[in-house]
Amino acid sequence: MHAVIVDCAIYREGCRTKGPADFSDALDEARATGDAFLWIGLYEPTEKEFDHVSAEFGLHPLAVEDALNAHQRPKLEVYDDSLFVVLKPVVYEPESDAVTTDELMVFIGDSFVVTVRHGEGAPLAAVRRRLEAEPEVLKHGPTAVLYAISDAVVDHYIDVAAELQVDLEELETDVFAPAGGDARHSAARIYTFKRQVLEFRRAAGPLSAPMARLASAGVPFVHEHAQPFFRDVSDHLTRANEQVEGLDRLLSDVLSAHLAQMGVRQNDDLRKISAWAAMVAVPTMVAGIYGMNFEHMPELRWVWAYPAVVLLMAGAVYGLFRLFKRRGWL
Repeated sequence: MHAVIVDCAIYREGCRTKGPADFSDALDEARATGDAFLWIGLYEPTEKEFDHVSAEFGLHPLAVEDALNAHQRPKLEVYDDSLFVVLKPVVYEPESDAVTTDELMVFIGDSFVVTVRHGEGAPLAAVRRRLEAEPEVLKHGPTAVLYAISDAVVDHYIDVAAELQVDLEELETDVFAPAGGDARHSAARIYTFKRQVLEFRRAAGPLSAPMARLASAGVPFVHEHAQPFFRDVSDHLTRANEQVEGLDRLLSDVLSAHLAQMGVRQNDDLRKISAWAAMVAVPTMVAGIYGMNFEHMPELRWVWAYPAVVLLMAGAVYGLFRLFKRRGWL
């Protein structure tokens, strides 16, 4: 069980205090004083490992099932004894310019916070250290923890959106380069980028409703004066969603422009091929006529017949070349 418990501590008046090593005793102590709460962090617990925690904290079976299955949409659920929030942190990998999502579940209730993390993309050690450095915020109890976690996840959305904006600008430069870039792989790159943006939207978009609900009054287990803080998180989330939607629209425009550009290039290539084929057809036609095995043909016995025919073919080809060049076909 200790392998999945990342951290476990009692907080009283915004300060971390020493408590029993067993989280059951620590929860009893936090509830006994009335002015403290327990924050326990778990990392990818199994069903058996989480059974003891859920039984001790009185977590709802449906919420427990969602916490164990890391394939949930961002949401907020209110149960009799706890509030359950699902967040999907976004991870940007600079080496591969890829976007992945992990999952973070938060239970808050009577004098406790339980966080369940799936994946490496949402470490909460930095959030815990930041809160411990701000006792005035942490003394508001479990609500402060939920706010700090939500704020950290949403702020990282904005950072990742900025990174994607830089990648999109580089992609645009490559697609619309004078040389045309690597046209064979540009469409695949745009499509891959669009899939990453879609993954981002699946994480950030559905979170708007839970944040709006937390920013309103009357949510159980949420401090009555916490609404302005969650409204700030909701505003940041709106900004992140607008950035992601803008990226998605730009990608669609880039893909459409790329396909149109490819069509223009194919038309240019087809015109060039047609022009060369026309120039080749003229001497082929003349040579074909004189290659017929007829006895009576004009100028067969004329000494200058051969040079005259060659000159005729060359003149015709040159005339076609000048015509196509003037019209932009070559």
